Amino acid sequence: MCESIKLTTAYLPPIEYFRAIASAKSIILEQCEFYNKQSYRNRAYIYTPRGAEALTIPVVKSHNSKMPIRDVRIDYDYPWIQQHERAILSAYNSSAFFEYYMDDLFAVINKRETFLFDLNFKLLETLLEMVGVRAEISMSDSFEPMTELDYREILQPKYKGDSLTQLIQKEKTYYQVFSSKHGFIPNLSVIDLLFSEGPNAISFIL
Repeated sequence: MCESIKLTTAYLPPIEYFRAIASAKSIILEQCEFYNKQSYRNRAYIYTPRGAEALTIPVVKSHNSKMPIRDVRIDYDYPWIQQHERAILSAYNSSAFFEYYMDDLFAVINKRETFLFDLNFKLLETLLEMVGVRAEISMSDSFEPMTELDYREILQPKYKGDSLTQLIQKEKTYYQVFSSKHGFIPNLSVIDLLFSEGPNAISFIL
């Protein structure tokens, strides 16, 4: 088990994100970085009848190209909450444990947090409890450049190297509603695993 790892904030994080958390004694959330577009910071992937699709939280644009992640505001002029909830409902309403988790999940999203970082953190706390992973989480107090093997880089949609699953040789498949159409799709949002496996989700994380 690693002593400590540093992770970026993420919206409904992928399964590998929780594997990383479970592999360390403590987690440092990066709060001193600049916001990067097209990343897990405001994007999650779910399994729909059309395959993997992204749910993206719109953010208020800034004239400053380098915007601190803690200052990124969610744009509620766009009806993204309704769209995300409809997409999740359409994708998972026939999953075995969807009704068990959906109310608590949607309750956090509907609190309409001002800042992206705050929404992500509250969702993370909720999802960790749902999955059953205990984590000691603190916030970074300064930004440190990424190293050769850095979870902040590995756990991003655009990363081209070996995934965390490949690095730790831990690939486990589970039932997915639309797998008969598109096959098993790995490393989607952890809600894909939760809605399918419920309390047994932890066995696919550890």
